[in-house]
Amino acid sequence: MLIVDDHPVVRDGLAMMLDSQDGIRVIGVASEGAAGVRQAVALQPDVVLMDLAMPGVDGIEATRLMTASGREQAIVVLTTFGDAEHVMAALDAGAVGYLMKDATPEEIAGAVRSAGAGESPLDPRVARTLIDARRAPLPGSREPHLTGKQTEILALLAEGGSNRQIARRLGISEKTVKAHLTQVYAALEVTDRVQAALWYRANH
Repeated sequence: MLIVDDHPVVRDGLAMMLDSQDGIRVIGVASEGAAGVRQAVALQPDVVLMDLAMPGVDGIEATRLMTASGREQAIVVLTTFGDAEHVMAALDAGAVGYLMKDATPEEIAGAVRSAGAGESPLDPRVARTLIDARRAPLPGSREPHLTGKQTEILALLAEGGSNRQIARRLGISEKTVKAHLTQVYAALEVTDRVQAALWYRANH
């Protein structure tokens, strides 16, 4: 994994703590966004732990650049900003998870493992903020039509299941899960699994 944070004490402390965890190996650190993007290209980490407030290229832009590169990496934001604007901007840029910096070492390590397994770790307070921000329906908005299987897949996704875990649970292929999720995203008018999970939690 790669850690991108402009505070040396935080960055080095995270690297030391995470590198001591079973199943986690820190292969690089960066002190700002542009360096983080270069490190991501060179090292190809499975997971990136990303700060938001950094000089030059900030965490949201760095996340957008990493996502646009097409490489497979799960970006988890670790920041002090918990407002809906920052959270939605980070998720829209391509982050799969969002944690606050007062998270415990166990929570951070757990989120890194979760992201590496294809899940979307969100601080419960962040999830609540997003749900509240997205909850109010527009006047005259229609209820999206989902099949029983799509609703079942969406429920498992909202529980944090990866495509592989959902496929195993339902006895279908990952390809079938992906096909259903593509239709679910279109029906809900969302663009990714995090937004779909938040919609489900807000409406069930």
